[in-house]
Amino acid sequence: MEILEKLDGLVARYEEVSTLISDPAVIADQARFVKLTKEYKDLQDIMDARKRYKACINGIEEAKNIIANEDDPDMKEMAREELAENEELQPRLEEEIKLLLIPADPEDGKNVQMEIRAGTGGDEACLFAGDIFKMYQKYCESKGWKVIITSVSEGAVGGFKEIDLAISGEQVYGTLKYESGVHRVQRVPATETQGRMHTSAATVAVLPEADAFEVHINEGDIKWDTFRSSGAGGQNVNKVESGVRLRYPWKNPNTGQVEEILIECTETRDQPKNKERALSRLRTFIYDREHQKYINDIASRRKTLVSTGDRSAKIRTYNYPQGRITDHRIGYTIHDLAGFMNGNIQDCIDALTVAENAERLKESEL
Repeated sequence: MEILEKLDGLVARYEEVSTLISDPAVIADQARFVKLTKEYKDLQDIMDARKRYKACINGIEEAKNIIANEDDPDMKEMAREELAENEELQPRLEEEIKLLLIPADPEDGKNVQMEIRAGTGGDEACLFAGDIFKMYQKYCESKGWKVIITSVSEGAVGGFKEIDLAISGEQVYGTLKYESGVHRVQRVPATETQGRMHTSAATVAVLPEADAFEVHINEGDIKWDTFRSSGAGGQNVNKVESGVRLRYPWKNPNTGQVEEILIECTETRDQPKNKERALSRLRTFIYDREHQKYINDIASRRKTLVSTGDRSAKIRTYNYPQGRITDHRIGYTIHDLAGFMNGNIQDCIDALTVAENAERLKESEL
């Protein structure tokens, strides 16, 4: 009963953590309290699985005992049914427990800052970046997640040179982290007069949103400017100075040089809200740069092809003439491009999750 031994070894830690999270001294230390609350939830899931697993094992033993010792044929028949059910359930519970015992990526539960940028391919790349944005927007709607556009630069004939999003909800980073990388499209562009097929690309970066306490910003060092939004029209254009721009001197930990970070935010008519969102983006920017080493360490330790966080890796091809999507990391191919571009990407994400979990199980030797 190696699995039960592992689970029994976690009972004392579960009881310790449940005591700690009600300690006023721990509650006062926000960073520690958040970390322990997360650990408590993870351990609670494991304890629930332990309870179900023990009930399953006990059920098997009891059923075998009844079959061996009971004379009543009806009792024996019921025991045989229960035995068959529990013997079918046992391996499923063992797989679930093995996955629960692998340490989760601490970033998985976080909200996300997503950047979509047109890559090679000029106007067609901008149009494709627009298509990718709509795909994620529809997917997020289906998950009940909130999407806020924080920055946008439109393409000359449509689509986007760059669009930045803040996405919030449950397990957003754990779900969308697989989308970081180069997305390649093969199609005849709307801008092509000769009917020739082109290959263009858009890059997607998915960054876990930094919590306020994880990044230390000296707000006194921030220089704020306000300005009027400008453009051809629409709801973001107004006659008051609601747009905000922040400049912040930041010491790059890799070079030791002080660099100026510049962030603009114009997406609401409310200046305080724009300031709040600009600060959130500043925290995430710094968090991303300072945690790049952490991401690289995780990637090299896991040696996983699925979610290394490498934004320069070509991950997926969208072939329009053949209506085909191919994810190159796991050899996943489907022929429902229209559905995929309409936000039906869950099957692909599930396949990537299964592939990564299989790798993690192999490494953990459970």
